[in-house]
Amino acid sequence: MGIHRYFRSLDGLERIIRCPGKFKFEEHSVAAHSWKVVQYAKTLADIEEKHGAVIDWKKLYEITSSHDYGEIFIGDIKTPVKHSSPELRQLIQQVEEGMIAHFIEENIPEEFKPTFRRQLREGKDESLEGLILEVADKMDQVYEAFAELQKGNTEKEFVAMYRNALVKIKRIKLNCVDYFLEHILPEMINEETLSPVDLKLITKEALAQ
Repeated sequence: MGIHRYFRSLDGLERIIRCPGKFKFEEHSVAAHSWKVVQYAKTLADIEEKHGAVIDWKKLYEITSSHDYGEIFIGDIKTPVKHSSPELRQLIQQVEEGMIAHFIEENIPEEFKPTFRRQLREGKDESLEGLILEVADKMDQVYEAFAELQKGNTEKEFVAMYRNALVKIKRIKLNCVDYFLEHILPEMINEETLSPVDLKLITKEALAQ
């Protein structure tokens, strides 16, 4: 046993499909999601730096690249289910953290255990890096849902995913959120779409909440 076991386990993230059970024009794996979250986060952090913030880049890359590692053990639980109650969300997190802790204890060499415990922890918190992770994670929900709706997918879950992610992003008080809402989102909703859903109206309603 050793770090090799951790490296091999990463294959599992490529096989876990996000938003299971719903028709999608494009499938997205947890591995692909994690890579995109890193890309969003580093750009969001660059925007924060432009406004004078000091970024702990090592922490940012650690928490963004590993934020969904625990899904290897529990799979992708749909957001409406995961957040249906604070108690359920806490229980799911406890199970995930417990399984990660057991994996580290059983497989990681002693000298690296503190490093893995730090890197694979829940990264979303009130620190600047934790808030950037939260925004980046929700941004990928926005982009995934928008892409499906744009192509004409009529699954109501994608409308809810798009709206709820926008609401949560808007409530996070960061300069990068302002930039996303003022510059990036307008570009997105002005793209050509086949959707029978009025995306501009949904966006306006979400931002008004």
